[in-house]
Amino acid sequence: MNTTRTVLVLGSTGSIGTQALDVAARNPQLFRVAGIAAGGSDPATLAAQALAHQVDAVAITKATAAEDLQLALYAEAQKRGYARGEFKLPRIFAGGDAVLELIAAVRVDTVLNGLPGSQGLEPTLRALETGATLALANKESLIAGGPLVLKAAKPGQLVPVDSEHSAMAQALRGGRAEEVDRLVLTASGGPFRGRTRDELEHVSVEDALKHPTWSMGRLITINSATLINKGLELIEAKLLFDVPCGRIDVVVHPQSIVHSMVTFTDGSTLAQASPPDMRLPIALALNWPDRVADAARPCRWDEATSWTFEPLDNAAFPAVELARHAGTVGGCLPAVFNAANEVMVDAFLTQNARFTSIVDTVERVVRAADEWQREPRDLEDVFAAEQWARTRAAELNSTERE
Repeated sequence: MNTTRTVLVLGSTGSIGTQALDVAARNPQLFRVAGIAAGGSDPATLAAQALAHQVDAVAITKATAAEDLQLALYAEAQKRGYARGEFKLPRIFAGGDAVLELIAAVRVDTVLNGLPGSQGLEPTLRALETGATLALANKESLIAGGPLVLKAAKPGQLVPVDSEHSAMAQALRGGRAEEVDRLVLTASGGPFRGRTRDELEHVSVEDALKHPTWSMGRLITINSATLINKGLELIEAKLLFDVPCGRIDVVVHPQSIVHSMVTFTDGSTLAQASPPDMRLPIALALNWPDRVADAARPCRWDEATSWTFEPLDNAAFPAVELARHAGTVGGCLPAVFNAANEVMVDAFLTQNARFTSIVDTVERVVRAADEWQREPRDLEDVFAAEQWARTRAAELNSTERE
């Protein structure tokens, strides 16, 4: 018999967060959303989410938006027909530590971390400290603080939300750890699949934001165009499943139906397949290890279809091999890789860097990061590595533009 799980949704107004709330709303017998957190750029949406799910508390990291959120809550209450003041006003945490305060104050069964970028690292560690299951959509926190996160996590406490790692976790049920030969990450190839390095030199921001399969935030969409995202996923797979980077392959699968595969030592390969819909891995992560009925539509077998697979062009898209290097060396190097990329994606989005400069500059930063090959001792070590990488990336980009 299923019992209702209480959930915190961090990054509730983002793509993962909104879909997680949709899963919860469609399965009230399984989930109760106890708290939500967001940056604060959209207080109206945050207020609507808070009242729709009757959450206990809301965290908003932009301190100056706290009053806007309160006003939005009253406006939303009036829109829903409540008389002013005749509804339970959620507790509001505001400011830089708001998410951490929310995690400490509202204890739940599951924390879904859908925050963007490496800002999710400290919430990841705090969530693990509470003993809650961590449904991790914020891959950057695991990549940046890998050794710290793995040390903090109890067996089974980390559950992946990314469709690729969810697919691997499902396929891994088909054999014992010692029977695993290789992990196989699938990639759509992004909007520039098939283009040469020269053809990528001057692509526009608008073109790079046109992902052929998924609707995502700007950072992850650009990461998918450069295939940095697949590099991050390779490092994440190594950390989640304890498989060396050299035994993790990447294959281009434009249809995005097979989300990833596991090849076993006897030559068998198990794949997880479903039409692209993040609600399936989100629902599974929230209810792990049990499936949620009707989370997403299944594949149709009464219609003709073709699935294709092709090797990755590492010359045009060198990000994956660079990530393989960073993940193999380990230490703080994955944090350097990720932080330098965040700087360069921002530079590209503001038209202060060419598309190919993103990975080129990240590589130059990683190759210069000898001092950061050691394991982080604590959060401050990770933050120091990230700050060094951001400064170095900005300097290199500025020099290139002069």
